[in-house]
Amino acid sequence: MRKVKIIGGAVTKFGKHLDRNLKSLVAEAVEGALKDAGITKEQLQGAWVGNAAQGVLQGQESVRGQVVLRNIGIGGIPVVNVENACASSGTAMNGAWAMVALGEIDVALVLGMEKMYFEDRSIVLKAFTGAMDVEILAQIQAAFKADEERILRERRARGEPEKEKSGQRTIFMDAYAVAARRHMEKYGTTQRQLAAISSKNHFHSSMNPLAQYQTKFTIEEVLAAPEVTYPFTRPMCSPIGDGAAAAIVCSEEFAKKIGASHAVEVAASMLASGEDRDEGSESTLARLARRAYERAGIGPEDISLAEVHDATAFGELTTVEQLGFCAIGEGGIFAEAGHTTLGGKIPVNVSGGLESQGHPVGATGIRQLVELYWHLTGRAGARQVQGAKVGLAENAGGNVGRSEAALSITILKV
Repeated sequence: MRKVKIIGGAVTKFGKHLDRNLKSLVAEAVEGALKDAGITKEQLQGAWVGNAAQGVLQGQESVRGQVVLRNIGIGGIPVVNVENACASSGTAMNGAWAMVALGEIDVALVLGMEKMYFEDRSIVLKAFTGAMDVEILAQIQAAFKADEERILRERRARGEPEKEKSGQRTIFMDAYAVAARRHMEKYGTTQRQLAAISSKNHFHSSMNPLAQYQTKFTIEEVLAAPEVTYPFTRPMCSPIGDGAAAAIVCSEEFAKKIGASHAVEVAASMLASGEDRDEGSESTLARLARRAYERAGIGPEDISLAEVHDATAFGELTTVEQLGFCAIGEGGIFAEAGHTTLGGKIPVNVSGGLESQGHPVGATGIRQLVELYWHLTGRAGARQVQGAKVGLAENAGGNVGRSEAALSITILKV
């Protein structure tokens, strides 16, 4: 198989763009990526487009990629639409990587896009419930509610004051909360450790002009914020958003031919789906990470920085454990010690992560990879990880049973 390179990338500012449509956001990201790569749209030989929910949100089904790309004059090439929950564009990268690696094409566009802000917020909530098993949705919601009520009774028995509530939330905040409470009960993880992760990510985002939120929060401010569902306060949870991200991938030969000024190798691109497993057995994500490390010829100790799927602060905590950055059960301690902060052992979510960068679902996977690409080419500005050589992106989405439905790990290296 041939080596595959990223030679260009661009990301729109994530946030609430009520005055812009998806075509406008895509045009900005794609044109920026082409300019960064130093190529024209006519040189593209294929496009992979990740999008999770535009069918539910706007009724645009089947040809989402063709619609937005034709708008900027890209046509005639194969356009592959990829829908795989929050891992949609991480999965799109895998498809483009495989075709270039196999020698079927030389250069491709990988695009992630989502527009989620609409006046009717109930439409957005449906997009998230649709990423679970809808035939047993009522059963799932009842189980989440029962667990939340159990925790509430225990907190009242301890005399804890009830906090101001944050308002509407997606069903995934409940799923993460149940997992977080189990982790706290089993390993002694604290709410303060989750707040430390959130505070760290908001600090990182203060250096990222493309982030949806760029405000710093102390640990105490995170803990004092309105509660979404215990143990999460509002700053610990990712917001929805509008945005697009794009990357140009090509063969090593193509990169050399055009004299690409910034080329980074896609050293591994791995996918998996969640599965039922016994309590205490190795997770699917841990096994996927091991495969990715083997493909890239590295170990977790070689990672310079990581972008992980922190839909909540607990998402980052448990992912750091599963990726082998620290022992299982010690993710909270690891973060509280500052090891995942810029300048620490393994900086995690230097972009601000989903908690601060925002989470236009289909755009997140490529946004993570462009962030890594910028660091590995020394172009991340104030948040630059010095001497970065290897970056890892973990993108996850959906939920079936007690695990994520879709998983993606991509490793980049120079």
